[in-house]
Amino acid sequence: MTTTRKPATIVAAARTDRDPAFASVAPPIWPSDTYRWDDADTKPSYDYSRTVSPNRDLLAEALAELEGAAGGVITGSGQSACLLALLLLPAGAHVVAPHDCYGGTYRLIKGLEDQGKLRATFVDMLDDQAYASALEPGADLVWIETPSNPLLRVTDIARRAAAAKQAGALVAADNTLLTPLRQKPLALGCDLVMHSTTKALNGHSDLFGGALLAEDAALVEKMQWWSNAAGLNGSAFDSSQILRGLRTLPLRLDQQEKSGVRIAGWLAEQPQVHNVNFPGLATHPGAELAARQQSGPGFMISVRVKGDAARFLGALELITLASSLGGFATLICKPATMTHRGMPPEAQAEAGIHPDLLRISVGLEDSDDLVADLAKGLAAL
Repeated sequence: MTTTRKPATIVAAARTDRDPAFASVAPPIWPSDTYRWDDADTKPSYDYSRTVSPNRDLLAEALAELEGAAGGVITGSGQSACLLALLLLPAGAHVVAPHDCYGGTYRLIKGLEDQGKLRATFVDMLDDQAYASALEPGADLVWIETPSNPLLRVTDIARRAAAAKQAGALVAADNTLLTPLRQKPLALGCDLVMHSTTKALNGHSDLFGGALLAEDAALVEKMQWWSNAAGLNGSAFDSSQILRGLRTLPLRLDQQEKSGVRIAGWLAEQPQVHNVNFPGLATHPGAELAARQQSGPGFMISVRVKGDAARFLGALELITLASSLGGFATLICKPATMTHRGMPPEAQAEAGIHPDLLRISVGLEDSDDLVADLAKGLAAL
């Protein structure tokens, strides 16, 4: 699907013509679990909401246009979207994933491996030799997460996707942190792109949702079959609310990213800070690559502080200690004990998730106030 409209137009004009009863500008919510058939032999477009829903379709169409996809599936959470990608694989499939991926993704893949349903190789995606070795026996799925969560490491999507396809693998990218407004994995060679719509796409920290999109229509059809069979599809209400949040994404992302640039630069100058991970900093190891494959650095920052992280966190008054990201409020978390607590300590150590690493999701507050609050945390050290 070729996108010709600008993202702001796509989200603002997302099917405001879909109310057949009253022609309302805001699409209605169709909460019905079932729909009337004209006769027993002619299946209508919408028959049962576990299978098909007008509100899910509205959201899927908007996200597909943003990502340049043929279509997609709207699921009940980001984790169920990740599971859907794994359900596409044959029994005993080999999955190659980042060793520093989101903790929930690691837990799901490792749990399925422990049950004997697949074989997993967690690898440093920035290590050419390690990645080549992981692909050597062949692979069924390569999972890419860039920038990674929480270390914000940048993976070369085009290079890794090309090598994965030579090994016979499907390639999926988690695009939650950057959204399709800042990165287009399908255009860089991926087959699937996944989102936790809970995060920036919704932007209001008030529901769960996920999406899995594909460039190939046949793959979309396979995804729809599995999502229906496994009962992974999202609700009409949540789909409607995510579309509602999506309409302001360009405005929110611009502001969050602008504040993120300022905060990351300020943190990098503070003597109480070991290092700052943010693709928008010239000192970031992946800054040059990020400038090529991203259209902005995003709103996520991670930082290691010198001293007791608990003292730093306890001194904050404006920034909230919580484990999600992408919403209107600035959140901070300690990945080792929060988002990545499902990873064993040895896996955390190998991935570089240190006990003093903190992850900041920049929200919509004024950046002056956010810097002042962070300064209180540093002063407590």
